[in-house]
Amino acid sequence: MADSNTVKYNAPALDKGLDILEYLSKEGIPLTQAEIAQGINRTPSEIYRMLVCLEERGYVVRGVNAGKYRLSLKMYSLSHTHTPFDELKRVARYPMQLLSEKTRQSCHLSIMNNDQLLVISQVRSPSAVSLSIEEGTHFPLSMTSSGVTILSMFSKKRRKEILSRDTHFKAWDKDKREALNTEIDKVAEMGYRYSDSKLTSGVTDIAVPIGNKSELRAVLAISVFSSTLHEELNVDTIISNLKQTQEDINKLIGG
Repeated sequence: MADSNTVKYNAPALDKGLDILEYLSKEGIPLTQAEIAQGINRTPSEIYRMLVCLEERGYVVRGVNAGKYRLSLKMYSLSHTHTPFDELKRVARYPMQLLSEKTRQSCHLSIMNNDQLLVISQVRSPSAVSLSIEEGTHFPLSMTSSGVTILSMFSKKRRKEILSRDTHFKAWDKDKREALNTEIDKVAEMGYRYSDSKLTSGVTDIAVPIGNKSELRAVLAISVFSSTLHEELNVDTIISNLKQTQEDINKLIGG
């Protein structure tokens, strides 16, 4: 009986090409054909055609004199054609649409940009009346639920560094600063933030973190009229739907 963990399809040529790229990246210095072959447990003749192909396609460059190979900037260029946030916007669109339909509220996705909160995507509510947060809008981190939520994804050391440049935070007294840090710790523990807006009266914000703490950090949020909470809307239901959407998006981005 075949091992269920056995790879179903093999691509030996592709494997060799990727081995070469990964090894050159790991070593970080120009290497000869023999050195590369030894490093990836192949013979020089096995990788000759791969090296020729990679050189022709512009992925590696061979020195004129010593004939040593190094990575070109093509991999860097390809990786920066689309930022991680472009991909995040793309995969989050459908889950956000479902969230908006279930809650009958607009929702928006934000990231940190130059120590501020930047709204990168919004899905409008199917209802006739709802709050709208325009894409491309910047907000201070210390003054928004989404900002506090994204700060909760950083280490305390990094958080302190970011807040040291926040104009609002710098103007506060010690007690108010400590209160914010306590709130950030609370969000990190609970996994969401539910709070009245500091920027717009009569508005309540509910936010959850998206991504992971080491690479991609974003926040998904819903802003609602405070007067409708408990009357027309159920906070627990909104939080539950936000967390489900959070899980769906994280699966799509590998978070």
